[in-house]
Amino acid sequence: MNEFNPEDMISRFRERADAVRRRGLPPVEGPDRQRFLQAAAIDFQDFAMLGDASARLEDGILHLEIDLRPRPAAS
Repeated sequence: MNEFNPEDMISRFRERADAVRRRGLPPVEGPDRQRFLQAAAIDFQDFAMLGDASARLEDGILHLEIDLRPRPAAS
């Protein structure tokens, strides 16, 4: 078994976030369409947050740090 690499995991989450952003909308209508769109938005948010994390492995414990503070507005 290969040694766990937290940076590889972070990269996979970035790829998943991008895949959610690019995936098409299946032929659903009505309330199911809205539920699909809401689920996709949550999937993207979760994958993107983990894709932005800083990760380190210390003594077998995975530490993820995600800065949720708002970014300053560009002037």
